Amino acid sequence: MESITNSGQLFNCSECFLNRLTSIYLSEAERKHICTHADQLHFSKGEMILKQGANSTSIGFLHKGIVKFTYQKDAKKSYIMTVVSGPKLIGQANLFFREKNIFSIIAVEDCDLCFLPNDKVLRVLEDHGRFLLYLVERSTDMFQSSIFNFISLAHNHVMGRIADILIFLWENVYRNSPYEFTLTRKEISEFAACSHENVISVLSSFNKEGLIEFQGRKIIIKEIEKLKEISRKG
Repeated sequence: MESITNSGQLFNCSECFLNRLTSIYLSEAERKHICTHADQLHFSKGEMILKQGANSTSIGFLHKGIVKFTYQKDAKKSYIMTVVSGPKLIGQANLFFREKNIFSIIAVEDCDLCFLPNDKVLRVLEDHGRFLLYLVERSTDMFQSSIFNFISLAHNHVMGRIADILIFLWENVYRNSPYEFTLTRKEISEFAACSHENVISVLSSFNKEGLIEFQGRKIIIKEIEKLKEISRKG
């Protein structure tokens, strides 16, 4: 992890998406107050951004990159709750619900983030109900994909689950390069709550049927509508 202060070395606070977003709700002085206390950080692929069970002291804004939200059930079992790409607020659920992080957030690719101290954000929220409502809505959105994923896990066979995950990644995460997934087979198995061997077998079947194509470790979607048909059948 590389730490950068708010000097603009990673990104210019006045030009970032978060600043444009908060300008709808906050005054310039309030935005500058939060920005003054923000820390800019760079995380390399695979690095831990927030750790499950650690004290929750800030919310993050993912400027660039892709992260996964994971839940560690025990020493041997880890689940991916959802995967998101920037720009996006992350970790705001901890602002309202817990004093400790309820899951881990890990970089899937190199990421640039800034972290805003909870106490500074909460102080601003006391006077801005619309901004508070916005953060609650974004927290709900963050968990919605997790809920839909667990519905899929409960009702679909392994092939349907993996089709669901490929569709989700295509439509919600890799939208700027929508056909190429850099998530590993192991990560897909954690997302689908199935074995690594099951993932390899299903992906191989999809490849033989021409639904996907392998390019090194990347997965390229060729027939998204046929994957949706498999998803509907479960």
